[in-house]
Amino acid sequence: MKSMDEMWLSEVWEDVVRAVWFRFLGGATVLASLFILTACVGAVDGEASGEFVAAAQAQPMPENDRRIEDEIIYFVLPDRFENGDASNDRGGIEGGRLKDGFDPTDFGFYHGGDLKGLTQRLDYIQGLGMTAIWLTPIFENNPVQGPEGQESSGYHGYWITDFTNVDPHIGTREDFKAFVDAAHARGMKVYMDIITNHTADIIAYRECHDPEVTGGPTFRCEYRYIGDYPWTRRASDGAVINDGFLGDDAIHQTEENFANLKEATWAYTPFVPEQHTGVKVPEWLNDPLYYHNRGETDFIDEDSLYGDFAGLDDLNTAHPRVVAGMIDIYKDWITRYNVDGFRIDTAKHVRDEFWKSFAPAILEHAEGLGIDHFHMFGEVYVDGQKPQHLARFTTEAGLPTVLDFAFQASARGLIVDGKPGLFMDELYRADVIYQNGAETARQLPTFLGNHDMGRFAGFLRESNPEMSDGEMFARVRLANALMFFGRGVPTIYYGDEQGFVSDGWDRLARENMFPSQTDLYNDNDLIATEATTAESNFDTEHPLYQAIKSFATIRSSETALRRGEQITRLGHREKSLFVFSRIDYASGTEIVVAINAENDAQDVSVAVDGRAILFEPLLGACDGAAKAPGAYALSVPALDVVVCKSEFGDN
Repeated sequence: MKSMDEMWLSEVWEDVVRAVWFRFLGGATVLASLFILTACVGAVDGEASGEFVAAAQAQPMPENDRRIEDEIIYFVLPDRFENGDASNDRGGIEGGRLKDGFDPTDFGFYHGGDLKGLTQRLDYIQGLGMTAIWLTPIFENNPVQGPEGQESSGYHGYWITDFTNVDPHIGTREDFKAFVDAAHARGMKVYMDIITNHTADIIAYRECHDPEVTGGPTFRCEYRYIGDYPWTRRASDGAVINDGFLGDDAIHQTEENFANLKEATWAYTPFVPEQHTGVKVPEWLNDPLYYHNRGETDFIDEDSLYGDFAGLDDLNTAHPRVVAGMIDIYKDWITRYNVDGFRIDTAKHVRDEFWKSFAPAILEHAEGLGIDHFHMFGEVYVDGQKPQHLARFTTEAGLPTVLDFAFQASARGLIVDGKPGLFMDELYRADVIYQNGAETARQLPTFLGNHDMGRFAGFLRESNPEMSDGEMFARVRLANALMFFGRGVPTIYYGDEQGFVSDGWDRLARENMFPSQTDLYNDNDLIATEATTAESNFDTEHPLYQAIKSFATIRSSETALRRGEQITRLGHREKSLFVFSRIDYASGTEIVVAINAENDAQDVSVAVDGRAILFEPLLGACDGAAKAPGAYALSVPALDVVVCKSEFGDN
């Protein structure tokens, strides 16, 4: 474990940092933290990285004045955030860990975090500069599932049995109402994580089930294609199954056609084991007829839409009953709790036609309740810089926005993999392919890591296990600067602001913020701190917390950084150097942002608007005057960012 002193490679800066730290300890000022950040980044090349401009503490803009692109989102798993009520740790279930799912020593089981704990920590989240909170699904889950010896729990929220109730491990409906009300009282928005693609793994198939085992399926069924096992076929006795059903193509997605789909035995023989009878709510979800029942997906071709996701019961989202039922479920959550938006899980595994019905119905319902800012963003998990795979869900499928996986891949390429700045430019040039082009692109939630793929710091450590703590800090800070000052809606994964690193993806990246009992988490070497996950990690003086807070302050204070047009000024062909402008033509403001992911300082000259003559620093050191109309020179320290602002009207 590295100490903070090991980060300061210069004795001079060590003295400065200590003096400022003790002067402002507990004062919650941005200035103190920024001196610390300067020292950390300067430690990479042995000198200070530039001057900073102190800003006021970040506060959300008035709620009525905010647009979607003005938000800053904090993404959190309630089970791993804070335990506000130990009495609900087992969800009121008796019988031990394989019944109640609670085992804080195992990274695949419930750990005890809950909605009360999340509510108690709103000061911490808002103090970071966050304006919205997205939390993983809160619905009641199947507590434990999985083959014998491979069981895990539904702590993450994605194994739903009751779509109308809050999971008792994290609280009650009243607890959720109290959380939403408390967030709204602060001017913060709440985004629910919703699922329409699947339910918990309840349905079994006779062909893959050992009747002597009562716990459910004993192995996964291979996917059976429609061409080999059509919806309509003859049974062994010669009877025609689903006579008259014409398939589920878009043109056939009518109540009249689906009325001919009467038996769910087109590929396998589905059934519900006795111990699971009637566990799903609403009641219609218990009928296997509303599921695809074709076996396991490998996420490649047809089965990506029709296959069971790791055994989870895959809903037939072409069925009119499923479409109407899901719309009703989620309308009710908006009506009851006045939430502000939905993050939509596994959107690419659901039919486009479903989204074309679902999205407008939900938006219309929210608007009718006076929630005209309601926002939806789909999860379209893509690996690599592939904006074309994302954009089609805003055009063909009609979703308002999607999580920007292409940004994540591009930021990782620039700052982790050392790709040239041109790589980032290629990403932003594709913004035109989204529905409404750049307007939609500005509303895409951007992120650096998450609960599925892992943490950005983990990618850094994987790329270079010997990377120093100072460089780790500098690169994570730099990646956040790229996210906060570029187009899109910055989304912070809980714990990143405390230097969480993680050993890998999925469960390895779902550490506790409250004291952990999980050895696989507690041996992690966190960034810029001597703390471990065995301790409570809500340190508002942590250098990364302070860095993100300062970025949020700058972003919230500058319209151009939230709503402005983005123009690439330099996407270097060879170096990991990227410079762009955010311009608000209405107010006559240009902000130049220079990102240097190289290990040495870079001097560059870039084009700017001809009216941008005088610049002031928002972050780092800026030359006051352009060297000529339409040209501006910057010096960017190693692994650092410089942000310079010009007001056209003041020149």
